[in-house]
Amino acid sequence: MPKSYVRLTQPLVRATKGGELRPATWDEALDRTVAAFCAAGAPWGDPAGRAAPAPFGIFSCSKATNEVNFAAQKFSRTVLGSNNIDSCNRT
Repeated sequence: MPKSYVRLTQPLVRATKGGELRPATWDEALDRTVAAFCAAGAPWGDPAGRAAPAPFGIFSCSKATNEVNFAAQKFSRTVLGSNNIDSCNRT
């Protein structure tokens, strides 16, 4: 049975919001991702210079290994600067 979807083999980016997707290199796509994360986190903080809660959060899975969950919380805390970590443990 043939597959009814087309698998992406390279990243696609938009030049403008709502514009057409175009193929890009991995370096360009990752640079844009980093820039978007930096821009999203930039406006946070109050005028007195105190740190505000980070605008990011991570959702991890209780069925994942301890190593995967550790990596998720480490990424959230060290890279994103956020302690907003949740999982489906409560269900």
